[in-house]
Amino acid sequence: MLSIGHPTLRVVADDVPIDDIAGADVQRLIDDLIETMRHASGAGLAATQIDERLRIAVMEVGDNPRYPYKPRIPLTVAINPVIEPLDDEMVDINEGCLSVPLRGSVRRHVNIRVRYFDRDGVEHDEIKRGLTAGTWQHECDHLDGVLFIDKVTDPSTIATWDEFEAHHRAAFIERITAFVERVGS
Repeated sequence: MLSIGHPTLRVVADDVPIDDIAGADVQRLIDDLIETMRHASGAGLAATQIDERLRIAVMEVGDNPRYPYKPRIPLTVAINPVIEPLDDEMVDINEGCLSVPLRGSVRRHVNIRVRYFDRDGVEHDEIKRGLTAGTWQHECDHLDGVLFIDKVTDPSTIATWDEFEAHHRAAFIERITAFVERVGS
């Protein structure tokens, strides 16, 4: 797993040719992304985070102790994802990242449309809302060479994980739980 400062994290990932999706190399990369994300207890992982410059991200949220407030996301493999905001509604989400040992508040679109191919080459066109939409935006930012720290709206919200846990987590969980109840995801 790469950490902030590694040049690959600032690279715009290359689209995966559709004919390559079923190939052994791409399928092996997808398996590696899933295994690495699960081992790190992440909600998502982009290929650039493991030094692969392909436009692939994986996402999954189950009973994750790091994110008890996040709605479930079934295992999703997104190849060549494209995001389109559906409106101007925004929410501040205190985000963390497996590649950045900090947390901070980022403004994200509440309602987005996502288009992508799954690991079987099936095309998807879906609407995502709330924290799930935030997870998609975070992972797609990685594929564009952008880290959440670049989008922090208020530098005073930047904290290490330990300091977030000690001083900010309870208030964030209270606020974001109400948000999740309101938007349904």
